[in-house]
Amino acid sequence: MHALRHDILPPSGVDFGVALKLTPATIIRPPNHVPFLLNIVTAKSNVLRVYDVREQPFVASNHAESEREKRTHIRKGTEPVEGEVEMDQGGEGWVNMGSVKSSGRQDSATTLHCYFVREHVVHGTITGMEKVRTISSSEDQLDRLLVSFKDAKIALLEWSDSVNDLLTVSIHTFERAPQLASLDSALFHPTLRADPLSRCAALSLPKDSIAILPFYQTQAELDLVEQEQTLARDVPYSPSFILDFVTDVEPNLRNVIDFTFLPGYNNPTIAVLCQVEKTWVGRLKEYRDTARLYIFTLDLLNHTYPVITAVEGLPYDCISLLPCAASLGGVVIMTSNALIHVDQAARRVALPVNGWAARVSDMPMLPLENDLELTLEGGHLVFADEKTFFVIRKDGMIHPVEILSDGRTVSKLTISPALAQTTIPSTAIQLGGGFLFVGSTVGPSVLLKTHRVEEELPCGGEEPATPAAVVDTHMDIDDDDDLYGESKAATQTTPNGAPFRGPITRTRSVIHVLLCDSLPAYGPISDMTFSLAKIGERHVPELVAATGSGHLGGFTLFQRDLPVRVKRKHHILGGARGIWSFPIRQSYQVNGTSYEKATNSEHDTVIISTDANPSPGVSRVATRAAKTELAISTRIPGTTIGAAPFFQCTAILHVMANAIRVLEPDGTERQIIKDMDGNLPRAKIKACSICDPFVLILREDETIGLFIGEPERGKVRRKDMSPMGEKASRYLAGCFYTDPSNFFELVTTDSTATSANTDKNVTTTLQGAISAGSHSQWLVLVRPQGTMEIWSLPKLTLVFSCSALSGLDPQLADTYDAPSLSLPQDPPRKPQDLDVDQIVVAPLGESAPRPHLLIFTRGGCVSIYEALPSHAAIDVSTSPNGRSSFLKIKFNKIVTKNFELSRQEENEKTVLAEQKRISRVFVPFVTSPSPGQTLSGIFFTGDRPSWIIGTDKGGVNVYPSGHAVVHAFTACSLWDSKAEFLVYSEEGPSQLEWLPDIMLDTPLPKRTVPKSRQYSNVVFETNSLLIVAAASLQAQFASYDEDNNLIWEPDGVGISLPLCDCSTLELISPDGWITMDGYEFSPNEYINALECVTLETFSTEAGTKEFIAVGTSIDRGEDLAVKGATYIFEIVEVVPVIPDQRWYRLKLRVRDDAKGPVTALCGINGYLVSSMGQKIFIRAFDLDERLVGVAFLDVGVYVTSLRSLKNLLLIGDAVKSVWIVAFQEDPYKLVILGKDVRRAYATSIDFFFANNELAIATHDEDGVLRLLSYDPTDPDSKGGQHLLCHTEFHVHKECRSSLTIARRMKEEPEIPQARLIHGFTDGSLSVLTPVDEASFKRLHLLQGQLSRNIQHVAGLNPRVYRIVRNDTVSKLLSRGVLDGQLLQAFEELAVSRQNEMTRQIGTERTTVLHDWISLAGPW
Repeated sequence: MHALRHDILPPSGVDFGVALKLTPATIIRPPNHVPFLLNIVTAKSNVLRVYDVREQPFVASNHAESEREKRTHIRKGTEPVEGEVEMDQGGEGWVNMGSVKSSGRQDSATTLHCYFVREHVVHGTITGMEKVRTISSSEDQLDRLLVSFKDAKIALLEWSDSVNDLLTVSIHTFERAPQLASLDSALFHPTLRADPLSRCAALSLPKDSIAILPFYQTQAELDLVEQEQTLARDVPYSPSFILDFVTDVEPNLRNVIDFTFLPGYNNPTIAVLCQVEKTWVGRLKEYRDTARLYIFTLDLLNHTYPVITAVEGLPYDCISLLPCAASLGGVVIMTSNALIHVDQAARRVALPVNGWAARVSDMPMLPLENDLELTLEGGHLVFADEKTFFVIRKDGMIHPVEILSDGRTVSKLTISPALAQTTIPSTAIQLGGGFLFVGSTVGPSVLLKTHRVEEELPCGGEEPATPAAVVDTHMDIDDDDDLYGESKAATQTTPNGAPFRGPITRTRSVIHVLLCDSLPAYGPISDMTFSLAKIGERHVPELVAATGSGHLGGFTLFQRDLPVRVKRKHHILGGARGIWSFPIRQSYQVNGTSYEKATNSEHDTVIISTDANPSPGVSRVATRAAKTELAISTRIPGTTIGAAPFFQCTAILHVMANAIRVLEPDGTERQIIKDMDGNLPRAKIKACSICDPFVLILREDETIGLFIGEPERGKVRRKDMSPMGEKASRYLAGCFYTDPSNFFELVTTDSTATSANTDKNVTTTLQGAISAGSHSQWLVLVRPQGTMEIWSLPKLTLVFSCSALSGLDPQLADTYDAPSLSLPQDPPRKPQDLDVDQIVVAPLGESAPRPHLLIFTRGGCVSIYEALPSHAAIDVSTSPNGRSSFLKIKFNKIVTKNFELSRQEENEKTVLAEQKRISRVFVPFVTSPSPGQTLSGIFFTGDRPSWIIGTDKGGVNVYPSGHAVVHAFTACSLWDSKAEFLVYSEEGPSQLEWLPDIMLDTPLPKRTVPKSRQYSNVVFETNSLLIVAAASLQAQFASYDEDNNLIWEPDGVGISLPLCDCSTLELISPDGWITMDGYEFSPNEYINALECVTLETFSTEAGTKEFIAVGTSIDRGEDLAVKGATYIFEIVEVVPVIPDQRWYRLKLRVRDDAKGPVTALCGINGYLVSSMGQKIFIRAFDLDERLVGVAFLDVGVYVTSLRSLKNLLLIGDAVKSVWIVAFQEDPYKLVILGKDVRRAYATSIDFFFANNELAIATHDEDGVLRLLSYDPTDPDSKGGQHLLCHTEFHVHKECRSSLTIARRMKEEPEIPQARLIHGFTDGSLSVLTPVDEASFKRLHLLQGQLSRNIQHVAGLNPRVYRIVRNDTVSKLLSRGVLDGQLLQAFEELAVSRQNEMTRQIGTERTTVLHDWISLAGPW
């Protein structure tokens, strides 16, 4: 059985981050453009993302007013207090972080924001990133990116301005090193570090060794090496080598914990934290303080490594190193219970953060301050300035630590209480200038700014014992005094730092922390289920995922289509052939003088709609009548091709099939121009583009017409098109573009260049005064041979020409050609699939929209190009091909989407065919879905209607609209809302709006439901349409003896009880996501399994009913065995708490105690299947009050999952992989059919079937996907006792949840195919889809072509990335599953490359694209 596996959602979050000057925009300061400061590159699993960090003016938020209003509804005493977090509705987790009361408060004039630049899915798991500078950096002043991968590879990447993307400079592999020869790669995680001066980089390897990659920094170094060796001059590095710590540095340097490079040394210097003798808590009496720190230098020329500092007797629980600034020296060591500073002279200063530090270590420490009870596991350290660093704990609490020193001698460390709670950290890096970036794998990552302020003390105040640290947010949140009046004294501060040693003054030093921006993320997927979301009057499937961790936990809701709801229907409007909504300034007359009405020009006032039926069509002009109704003011016979405001919104330009009309605001006709050639009628107008004061029409015979308005006369006239060539020239498509930001920069080669630039908008009529200014206008045309031309207006000068448009090349640049010839052909040219059918240039984006070029070909391909400034040198001394003007732009392809279109006969011109015709056009729009947010997007109408939207953090994405067909679309603000649209779909004309709080930064639209707690399991109950979820919490654990006496309790300062997992069950309504009911388990009991099962019951006529089954574990300490329990809950309807709303409760039916943990549950034929230890039980629900066992089976070691299909049962085990078992009812018996004989940890198991074939899909903890088959006829199966593994496919991430959905084909088989959706711990979603034999052969051959013939990011091998090491078989088993990540690259290639690859495998491009489109959908 064959399958295709591809990701429908990339990993979410940040594992690693690095700040560097990667792109040329970070060092170039062009005029009239927002300056770039630096780039941030983030990595998560196998995804690399590049962001621009731009400096923007600080904009004060109006949050204070909403906060004031909100607090009026809050009971006294429940307001957020200092350091407490209150989740915002967007779920970003960055909110009220404390009070700010300071007369010396200073808000920054500028702030930083992140903007998405590029994303790459690489064929390797990223394990580290560093910034380096090579010898080429001295020329372009740009940094290079060094990336390490799980299989011991290092790739050096740099930014190429020509392709506007990352290019691979080199790749260095150490996977064949002796240290990796006999070790399973899953047991080792390589770490990458780089020297601060980029002299070398180091990658950790197994067996206490590192790989060193030296870099040349000057030409002198390169010349010196070239005298000794024959090396290429353009290589920026010298040969790498492996350094063994034990043999080359120090015999006791083994069991490495962490290592880092230290700044301020003449040679590269490394600090290594290691553990000579491994120990644990049970061996502390024999071995404690076993960690050591070694500091040694690297002599890269002589290969000597002298140790300059060795420190023994460090606590055994050391975690990480943080190098200090060169002015201070040394390193900071973080342990589980203390912070230690070690300088070059081996002097140690230790600061305990709880009472355990003195009990697990004999090292001298400072006294415990303020009875602290902190834990530092999972925390991260980052310097805020030279002598202050932040400890960001695993719960997001930020503690500042001050280093007190006399010169370079550190005397004391002082920790302050938490300033705030931010995201849960996975990395923390210093950007410079007081900026910090805190990345998170389980939630949003944040960009912070820290700065010190000297603050005056209040009159009569005493000198503080310590400096202060407060939090400043751009939300302007404060306590009541600051919300409702001015604060005159700093009354609430947080101690931070050390005793004040300066002269007596009336000031104190305060650290301000400012939130600049955040990168949205939802974190790992713990569990997921499909629910039915009610949107208006219809229900749509919605994927509910339990995501996040800790206070960032909650739910993330995914939908396939962008969710919209119908506000109202407007059947009176019609509009099956087009709808246009725009503002028009109304006028009225008084005593013969015309005056304009004072109206809000920001909102629309007129709607024009058109229909083809009744023939020859009808057009309507509508205005707002009542609060929500429309009034038709004018009806015009004939079909409208296009309409738009004209003459500065004082008239309507109306284009019909054979005429151009100017209408008054009330719809009466002012002027009409018949589209005639003398006295002969021309071909019908099929499309138009209107951009005041210009009008472009395209006729059915592929000729065009250009008109220009004369505002002083209020009329329109034809414009001379002689510069564009022959009058009979043919064109496929065209549009206007108005550039509001002057992004299109024009250069000329004339001697009168300056005058040409200043006079380019001057004409003899008044439209020169209208169009002159900052908004330049351009005309884009496409000729039949595939040439795109951009003409400047109003003089019609060719400024850009590209002949590669129909080939959909990755880059479109100016070829400097003269105007092309596109005369009519005899016989007439037949339309081709690669012909451009629609073209538009429009802005896409959020806060800083940029122009994008969108192309739609007749074959169904939509390509989106981003406009970029071109830095190509133009020889101004010559005029190539007679051209004297050039646009300094280029277009880079960022998205390609292919659609299956319904075809119509081209030559059919009947009335019925005209009514069935589907119009596929791009409609730009601007919307404000929420206050303060403005999105510029494009809607694509037709039988594959889609939203094309760009955001700051997610780039450009294409989302289906959910309609079968959309004939007409327009954004409409007629009802004083800029978030509404008018759409004519299969349901008729409707007024739509997006669902609130929708997030569009991922390939699937999503909404977040923050709950401030993590959920481990979630199910959907279909009868009540409610969600049941298991919340995962923490509780203090106390151990008792048999007489219930407390065995141990805290017996010292800073000592606390340990924490254990506990759970609660919640019944949640998807309408508002309110918790209706819940069930609390014991503090030491947590949920392992939660399922909605169908059991036999006498309470319903059908004899069965859905119940909620819960399996738990009960921890009782180290000396007592774990127990468990099985619970059966029923969802019952009760008297509603809220009027006019149905209300439900959880009713406990049964609790059945077990001798072991109940780890998995499922239902089979009305019975409950549960696991207990090494047994599987089949139980009947007897009399709705007890569970009666009917069958059992001894299985593996620890059951992880159960799945049922009819009377077949799959059993996944932590050691014994998977079993398939049959359940027999007469007599009751479980029969083992087959087993997987290999040892594997089965994290998820599923039935996978299609076309009368059955397979078993499993994932293990190493991230290996296997397809197993039960085939008793195969001799290797030993009569079916062994399950046969035909396919192994490495996905390199752990799957914890899976869903099976039906995939129905067009031929509608009796049994649908199974499609599997898998959720992973890195936040990604993947789909496993069955593939028929013919399609699989084509796609498998194409996969081989793509693997060999395209450039892969970082030079990685996609084939090796999917191979699973298997010592039991000699052949590779990865053939049965297609790699969707690799096949997706085919869609992005140019047409010529696609044809070349498909020709080599004996098929056609369109056939392969058809296969891909039919398989690649999410669900």
